[in-house]
Amino acid sequence: MSEVSETTPQPPHAPHLGGPAPHPGPPHPGPPLLATPVPGPPAPQLTGPGFPQPVAPPATPVQQPVPVPHPPAADHPAAPQPQHLTPQPPTPRTPTPQTPAPQPATEAPRTLQYRFDGPEGAPVLVIGPSLGTTWHMWDRQIPELAQHWRVFRYDLPGHGGAPAHAAPSVAELADRLIATLDGLGVQRFGYAGCSIGGAVGADLALRHPHRVASLALVASSPRFGTADEFRQRGVIVRANGLEPMARTAPERWFTPGFAAAQPAIVEWAVQMVRTTDPGCYIAACEALAAFDIRDHLGRIGVPTLVLVGAEDQVTGPAEARTLVAGIPDARLALVPGASHLAPVEQPAAVCDLLLTHFSTAWQDAPTAAPAAPLVPGPATPAAPFAPLAEIAPAPDAPEAVGPQRESRHERGVKVRREVLGDAHVDAVNASADPFTEDFQELVTRYEWGEAWSRDGLDRRTRSCVTLTALVASGHLEGLAAHTRAALRNGLTPAEIKEVLLQTAVYCGIPAAGAAFTIAQSVIQEETTPPA
Repeated sequence: MSEVSETTPQPPHAPHLGGPAPHPGPPHPGPPLLATPVPGPPAPQLTGPGFPQPVAPPATPVQQPVPVPHPPAADHPAAPQPQHLTPQPPTPRTPTPQTPAPQPATEAPRTLQYRFDGPEGAPVLVIGPSLGTTWHMWDRQIPELAQHWRVFRYDLPGHGGAPAHAAPSVAELADRLIATLDGLGVQRFGYAGCSIGGAVGADLALRHPHRVASLALVASSPRFGTADEFRQRGVIVRANGLEPMARTAPERWFTPGFAAAQPAIVEWAVQMVRTTDPGCYIAACEALAAFDIRDHLGRIGVPTLVLVGAEDQVTGPAEARTLVAGIPDARLALVPGASHLAPVEQPAAVCDLLLTHFSTAWQDAPTAAPAAPLVPGPATPAAPFAPLAEIAPAPDAPEAVGPQRESRHERGVKVRREVLGDAHVDAVNASADPFTEDFQELVTRYEWGEAWSRDGLDRRTRSCVTLTALVASGHLEGLAAHTRAALRNGLTPAEIKEVLLQTAVYCGIPAAGAAFTIAQSVIQEETTPPA
């Protein structure tokens, strides 16, 4: 059965160019299915002991869905159907006629827009999207996966017409996903996610290990680039909208050969980004900027497939190997001829890898009540993927350390980096010497660990106050850094202009004039999109 949860009208589907019939669901843009074969290496196959080849689906044609009555009213939602979460062997089954049944989202900001595909009695497989995409990035895998699992796909906030309730962190996205699954009666599930969707899966495996039966991290990383990179992306979107991100999406997501051969998919990618809510996109960038689980990988205790396109320039093989080296029971699969959106560029290869992984590496539900996540012992070596897998040796698991209260200095370092950026703080630290290091410690503890860390004002307001104080006191040497900080904290160039106009009245025309010159240069540098 296919079920869809949607709360807002959505833009139309991209044209269907061939392949299996599109799945019923809310009409937000999905990738056009490939019209022509994609040049490149053949789809990878898994061989070796313990890795059976995926079973081909039967030739029985899929019947078209029949019309259905309207869904129940929002104040009388249908009772959630219980999910049977014991995985079954991946034997082929003939799909039965399915019908879309829209499900109104409840507790709006705490849940996610979702849809189901596949038989109701099958174990649940949750699939998460990449930043700037919708659940349709997985369309090509659904016909196969839905024969063996009850596939649950979700949209990020503000993506694909989903309600624009921005989520400020990966943990918040994971919490909304758990709340959505709780409302549907789904307690245990497999999880596969691409990019930020992979980050959500890793967070679930760390904070809710008893819920995740098996994990696949696609084009993911324990830390996505640098915090400065993603906060800078947010500044560009705030100043220019999503057009710069839409224009550069194809080169980030696809190999040049694929982009040249599949212009319809390139256009789909561009339109998908353009229809995303800018505020939710910026919030997702902030979430990725703050995401860093490098020190916690040893606590992921579920079987994990780390899948990456061999030509991925965003989260490439190096990041994937870091995941494999840190997660005790992890395997690495490289997909040739694919970049960041490997599920779109090499759909058959990715589908085969997921089928094999979730068919052979699904943990049974624990019999006892779940305990707090502990550091697992050394993993039993698993049979390697061949020829595309690389297995890195698992390091000795670190000792578990209990939670400690964050010191004023640690809090100050964190806030200082978030506001001023890693590059600025690294430069300051590099220039410190025995004469100035105590002063930098004072600044870190009291300016950033105290004043900037208080809850009484948000960071936007603190930036307004700081810019005004610098102009009023004539300390313009700090204005460039704090203009950058103001942009990162959410002020637009127009709002910064208004702050400086206000200072002209109360602090003097000459001081404000000098401030305008400095701020104009910084704003032009920070908000100019990459060529």
